[in-house]
Amino acid sequence: MSLHGKVAIITGASAGIGREVARRLAQEHADVVLAARSVDRLNALAEELEAGGTRVLVVPTDVADPNDLVRLAEETVRKFHRIDILINNAGVECFRHFEHTETDDILQTIETNLTGAILLTRLIIPQMLQQKSGVIINMASTAGKHTPAFAGVYGATKAALIGFTQGLRGEFLKRGISATAVCPGFTRNGGIYDRIVEATGKRSPAVLGGTTTQAVANAVLKAIHGGAPEIIVNWPPVRPAIVLREVFPRLGELLTTAVSRRFTQRAADAATAEHVSSSEHAASTADASSAECESSARCTPEAESGSAVCSD
Repeated sequence: MSLHGKVAIITGASAGIGREVARRLAQEHADVVLAARSVDRLNALAEELEAGGTRVLVVPTDVADPNDLVRLAEETVRKFHRIDILINNAGVECFRHFEHTETDDILQTIETNLTGAILLTRLIIPQMLQQKSGVIINMASTAGKHTPAFAGVYGATKAALIGFTQGLRGEFLKRGISATAVCPGFTRNGGIYDRIVEATGKRSPAVLGGTTTQAVANAVLKAIHGGAPEIIVNWPPVRPAIVLREVFPRLGELLTTAVSRRFTQRAADAATAEHVSSSEHAASTADASSAECESSARCTPEAESGSAVCSD
């Protein structure tokens, strides 16, 4: 189908996959709604796309905030009077030793990767039903098909997102609304892969495969035009490995874990060490500040800023 004049919402549009998808949609003459937390980067991308003649709406959005999601849906309909494509791309990635993962980190991962996508879809489905057409793209991950060690929470959100997509497809496909789960693996050009390499100085084994933001954007466009239930982006041997896990679970687990565990453990070690160091620094800073407070004051440590606030 032609995307000329179609209205597409992209969450997590300020960088990486989301930014590349926005560019590709603009090339196909769609109107794009850019949603993310980074206002400066959204505005920079909007200027780039508008210079090419694309109609753009910027809506600063934290997908973990239900009020932001309501505003995103309402402002889109107010400006463009329709919503044709929803790309739930916003997400956070976390490789860490599970016993060192804080409750707030777990909740943030679930709210950003899963709950936000579900709530935004729920807000937009009525508009698509009114139009009797629509496309929903959920950015899942190969981690949702086979979750590597040290990424249990992240993988769980992506597996749930795949299940959510399947449910949407079964319910709404005959009513004109398609849903596709796009599943990239390690993605270069901005993403967890680049951060792992930077933190560990090691690249992933070739057997784990890899892809780029451009390839993921191509997969999104393929899903929009073709309506496939699911697209695995990374090239072989990722796809055969996923099939092996499904057909021969124990053998597949042995082979994939043997290959991936060392790489993901390096990432978890680096992230955990950084987290522990940051927490210890915050605690020591808070203790030092506490000693300076008068005995009549109450001292509340603020770990995020590494400071302590003395209040009467």
